[in-house]
Amino acid sequence: MKHARFFSVLVFIIAAFYGAVGFYFLPLASYHGDLTRIGMLPEPLFGWTKPQPGIDPALLQQSSWQDAEVLVIGDSFSEPGIWQTVLIGHGLRVRTEHWDHIRDICEDFPNWLRAQGFKGKHVVIEAVERDVRSYFARALSCKKMAIRHRLVENQPRKPPVTAFDHDTVDLSGKMSVGIKTGINMFWYNRLSARQDFSIWLREGVRVARVQQGCDLFSHRSCRDALFLGEDSDQDLGEDIISNMEIIDARLSGLTAIWVIVPNKSTAYLYPDKQFWDRLGQRLRSVNLLKTIRLAIIGKNVDVYPANETHLSTSGYLLMGEEIYRNILRWQDGSTNAGIR
Repeated sequence: MKHARFFSVLVFIIAAFYGAVGFYFLPLASYHGDLTRIGMLPEPLFGWTKPQPGIDPALLQQSSWQDAEVLVIGDSFSEPGIWQTVLIGHGLRVRTEHWDHIRDICEDFPNWLRAQGFKGKHVVIEAVERDVRSYFARALSCKKMAIRHRLVENQPRKPPVTAFDHDTVDLSGKMSVGIKTGINMFWYNRLSARQDFSIWLREGVRVARVQQGCDLFSHRSCRDALFLGEDSDQDLGEDIISNMEIIDARLSGLTAIWVIVPNKSTAYLYPDKQFWDRLGQRLRSVNLLKTIRLAIIGKNVDVYPANETHLSTSGYLLMGEEIYRNILRWQDGSTNAGIR
């Protein structure tokens, strides 16, 4: 009986200790960015602090197929509709469809598009660098459009937040996640204090020291930023451009504008890639790497926030202005010199 009581007390003490430790670290289990969530790294260290521009909710409207002048086919960089507000603000009517809905740009795409009621000319095709190979290689063998119906396309979009409080106590997460984040914070603080610190790989996330980081980011640990571990330092090959040319040739009667969003690691760590220059010599495309690099060189803060793989609101607005400029450039459907 004595042993049973002792064991019960011991279990109670261990459980209480774990609960106290877990409760202490629980606020660290709340994440604002996708990279802090993936890497289980503390938002107070890597969350952006400089306020972002506000977006008028009226500009986050989705035009119908019948009314749209511009169709956007894109991924998570287009789904929130933020960069499209620049086009809408200039008076264009825009409809956005996610790749999960369109699936592929098949051989019958122009006829299918007209059957939806689209009367416009411009189709903006957007994909992030890390996914272009899979998106466009898959489309080559596609003969007939077969869309996947999603209600989200027509739902109202919410404006992005302009600021958030990193120190707000949020107890909605898991204690185990908070403890893991606390351990990661300990190791990051220890490693990053070394003079020779450059890169630390953690749970699919690369923590990297960025030259002049505190001029480029607003988070507290601004010397370092988070990057997706799977991002490659290798440039995209000619085969991808060739695939894009085949798809572009299918778009009879349409003015396709290709938008490849650089990986965050490309923008900050591997900016010498030449894919965007080569693409511009062969297709109507937007050189977003050049646009983003000019902003970074000009010390625009948080073009990509440290805790995110995606652009900030200010970064999206830069993207939208560049896309709008290129829509005007090719508004009559003409091609630039050297293309086909």
